[in-house]
Amino acid sequence: MLTGELKNKINALWEVFWTGGITNPLDVVEQMTYLMFIHDLDATDNRRSTESAMLGLPYESIFGEEVRIGERTVPGGQLKWSTFHDFPAGRMYSVMQEWVFPFIKTLHGDKDSAYARYMDDAIFKIPTPLMLDKVVTALDGIYDQMSQVHDGDVRGDVYEYLLSKLSTAGVNGQFRTPRHIIRMMVELTAPGPEDVICDPACGTAGFLVAAGEYLRENHKEEVFFNRENKDHYMNRMFHGFDMDRTMLRIGAMNMMTHGVDNPAIAYRDSLSDQNPDRERYSLILANPPFKGSLDADIVSADLLKTCKTKKTELLFLALFLKMLRVGGRCACIVPDGVLFGSSKAHKDIRKELVENHRLEAVISMPSGVFKPYAGVSTGVLIFTKTGHGGTDKVWFYDMRADGFSLDDKRSPVAENNIPDIVARFRDLAAEECRERTEQSFLVPRAEIAENGYDLSINKYKKTEYVPVEYPPTSEIFAELRELEAQIQKGLEELEGMV
Repeated sequence: MLTGELKNKINALWEVFWTGGITNPLDVVEQMTYLMFIHDLDATDNRRSTESAMLGLPYESIFGEEVRIGERTVPGGQLKWSTFHDFPAGRMYSVMQEWVFPFIKTLHGDKDSAYARYMDDAIFKIPTPLMLDKVVTALDGIYDQMSQVHDGDVRGDVYEYLLSKLSTAGVNGQFRTPRHIIRMMVELTAPGPEDVICDPACGTAGFLVAAGEYLRENHKEEVFFNRENKDHYMNRMFHGFDMDRTMLRIGAMNMMTHGVDNPAIAYRDSLSDQNPDRERYSLILANPPFKGSLDADIVSADLLKTCKTKKTELLFLALFLKMLRVGGRCACIVPDGVLFGSSKAHKDIRKELVENHRLEAVISMPSGVFKPYAGVSTGVLIFTKTGHGGTDKVWFYDMRADGFSLDDKRSPVAENNIPDIVARFRDLAAEECRERTEQSFLVPRAEIAENGYDLSINKYKKTEYVPVEYPPTSEIFAELRELEAQIQKGLEELEGMV
């Protein structure tokens, strides 16, 4: 979570944009994202150069001695944040406007790449050299402050805080998923070097970035010391779709900053016939919109066959099953209503998961997880597409704490069930002996079917009642009379003092 000082610095930077004439929150977030990307390019290039030197591998910096921009050739070193941020305001502005911004727009050599598509119409909107100088100085202060926060997720938290300032955030159910919840879902599905990963409602590509980081941490040699696997990681592993071009632009920059050269991030209405992907992916990680506006006329017909509804959360579940190849896994966030809703569509999609595929886990999350943006209660579903059943027992877990307070402040706290969730899921055999009164337990498929495929944990959880013994009525009345006598005595003493 962001510190108060870091929030104050971001607010001050926001004020610089506001007073400088850029008052549209979306424009502010966009311009700040471009500048953060430019800053990160420098840091990322330095890190890769150092890593390559340590490994004895050749490395060609994107900031070469000379870089061609349009018809001109310019010194590559002048495009680095660490160089131009010390320039006088006028020179910095001309370098940014004439060199740096055109450079990042054409950074990816593949003109058909996601990065090239979404940067092509990017516009540098900072109007004056003085304003740019203030913004660059403020961003340097923010990065200095970020470096003092010993939290690998601070960059994601900065993005979250920026996006929280958009007045339209959440209108279509587009809430940023907390990074620790994303990491939990990635660890539960454990991506491998050969996976083809998709988020059909990717936003800023948080799930894809986290999956990439997991592979770097757990499969570094398999991915980066194998030519085929590295090529797959860079060009074919990651796929993301969204209907917001700003989010796609941020997502493409986010992935590229995190070392994925060519993610397949595209503008697409995933629920419509625009989405031809069927049986293509081995892993889907998603937090689809819960209450998005929906044009029922453009919903893909094969989704409506599985689940006839206008509710996006149900249609996305049907979509995941269509997009996964047989044996593919999915971890997705759903609102609680999906787990116990009584409509035919709710029951049909739950029955489809339980009877025709392998539903593995239902993790019930507390309602404060998405605060301060929403107080909605949610759960995580984990399942594997089989096409012929396979559900034996479903694992239920009642998450009561996620490491942060469940109020609007979301302050760090000691209680955190996430490590326990990951550990128990990886050893489900040990869950067989757990009672229904515990925090996690297994429920047989037949019992779920008997209960109308209800997947809410409260349907199966047993409450352990502890008997309480009360004293006899005569003793209670005796205590009351004694208290009354003490009160009367006190009143008399008080009256005598007046």
